[in-house]
Amino acid sequence: MPTSNDLNQEDIIKLINNLNEKMNELSSIIQKFGLDVITKMGQTNSTIKILIDKIDKLDKTTLDIKALQPKLNNIIDNQNILESDIDLIKSLIQRTNTSLSQNDLNRERIERNESITLNKQQIATQFKDLMKVIDKTDEMDKIKTKLEKMKEQIFEITGGHKILYEISICSPVTM
Repeated sequence: MPTSNDLNQEDIIKLINNLNEKMNELSSIIQKFGLDVITKMGQTNSTIKILIDKIDKLDKTTLDIKALQPKLNNIIDNQNILESDIDLIKSLIQRTNTSLSQNDLNRERIERNESITLNKQQIATQFKDLMKVIDKTDEMDKIKTKLEKMKEQIFEITGGHKILYEISICSPVTM
């Protein structure tokens, strides 16, 4: 039969083992809690850094906007000046329209140079003739000759023109 000391020792050993298990569980819970706290602190730290960066960007943007205010004021002032100038021009035009009579307009009429219209008609006729020559013949020499004549006539009429350069590009150089 076990003695009371043996029971006490066995009970004490069970109690110590039980207490050891409880301490291990408590230690595991505290470790998990500590890791959770560390993780949350890291997340909070990261969020704070992101917010600080956004605040810095916002500060820079605010400074940029404040720097634009004098320019915007200048633009508004210039717009007001332009509007007043436009109003002045409108009133001057209205005054001029009412003060000019039909006789004044007839006296200030610019004479038209009729030779320009004739020259334009001659050139247009020559182009029509060229199109007929192109349609009727396959001989490049005739087309080239016609183009050279047109080029000379246009040069005589205009004293030189952009179209002459374009004709010289279009006309065949070698046959």
